[in-house]
Amino acid sequence: MGDVAMTVPVLRALTEQYPELKITVLTRTFFIPFFRDIKNVTVFPVDLKGQHKGVFGLYKLARELNKNKFYAIADLHNVLRSKLLKQFLKTKRFVSIDKGRKEKKQLTSGRVFKPLTTTHQRYARVFETLGFQLDLSHPVFPDPSVLNKKTLRLLGENVKKCIGIAPFAAHEGKMYPLNLMRRVIEALSKDYQVILFGGGASEIAILDAVEKNFKNVVNIAGKLSLEEEMDVISNLDVMLSMDSGNAHIAAMLGVKVVTIWGVTHPYAGFAPFNQPEDYALLADRTQFPDIPTSVYGNKYPEGYKTAAGSILPKVVVEKIKSVITRREGRTTK
Repeated sequence: MGDVAMTVPVLRALTEQYPELKITVLTRTFFIPFFRDIKNVTVFPVDLKGQHKGVFGLYKLARELNKNKFYAIADLHNVLRSKLLKQFLKTKRFVSIDKGRKEKKQLTSGRVFKPLTTTHQRYARVFETLGFQLDLSHPVFPDPSVLNKKTLRLLGENVKKCIGIAPFAAHEGKMYPLNLMRRVIEALSKDYQVILFGGGASEIAILDAVEKNFKNVVNIAGKLSLEEEMDVISNLDVMLSMDSGNAHIAAMLGVKVVTIWGVTHPYAGFAPFNQPEDYALLADRTQFPDIPTSVYGNKYPEGYKTAAGSILPKVVVEKIKSVITRREGRTTK
C-alpha cells in the first residue's frame, strides 16, 4: 500500500506539469481512492486473485490493455508479474523503475551508510526516461475533504487539534513498543484529539482497549472505508506513523507526518513525501549499530525487535507538539 501511495505525488506533479497527458493507472481495486483527486488520471482495476490470476490471466489483462493503444507504459513496480505482463503488451516504449537493489543491499549489509535515491525520485526518473522532466520541489495537494455525517458522528464534536496515530506496521521490528505508544497517547490526549488507525481483528481489539482507557481518543479502525479514512487523514493536524502505509497516505494528502523508525531507516529511500528530515525519529544506532537491518523490516538480529523503543515517549510527544506549533505559526502569518 505504501508503494502505491508514494506514486500519487509523482503522478500529481506529472499531470500538473504536463496537462496534455492522459494517464491510466493499473492497480488493485482497493487502491482506486488514492487517485481520486488527480486530473487526467483514470484507474484500470486489476483482479489478481480472479480473472487476471496467473500467466493466462496476465495475457487476458494485456489483451484488454492493448485496446487502449498506449503511447508508453511506465512500470513503477518492476517485479516478476509486471515483467511477464510486458511480454504481452503491444508498445515500443516500456520503461521500468530501477529499484536500486544493489545499493540497498550494501546499505543493509553495513558496507555503506548514506542516503540513497528516494523512491519518489526513482518514480520520477521513469517518466524522465520517457521524456517528461519532473520537478517535485513545489508539490500541489488537494484541500481537506468534507467529512460525511457518518464520520462526523464517529469523531464527535471535539474541536481540539487532531492527531492521527497509526501504531502498527507489517513487521514488529518497524513498530514502536505498544506500552510506550500508550504513554504517548496518554500525554497527547490531554491537549488534543487523538484518532487511531489500524486494520485487522487483532489491531482493532488493541485500539478499542486504548480508546476506552483515555479521553479524547477515537478508534476508527474497521469502521470506515478507505476513502472515508482518507477524508479523516486529510483533516489531521499531524499524523504519527511507523514506516508504513499510513505515513505515505497522509503525506500524499499534504498532511505533516512524524514517523518512528525501528530496524529500517529513511536512507533506504522510503521516507514520506515532502517531510522535513527532523520529522523522522530514529532508533539509537549507538545501541543498534546494524540498522538498517533490512529494507522492509522483516529481518533483524536478536535483540533488535524493539529497537524503536530507544526513542523516549517524551521525545515523540515533544516532536508532535513542535510540528503543531509550527503549523499554527504559519497560519497566523
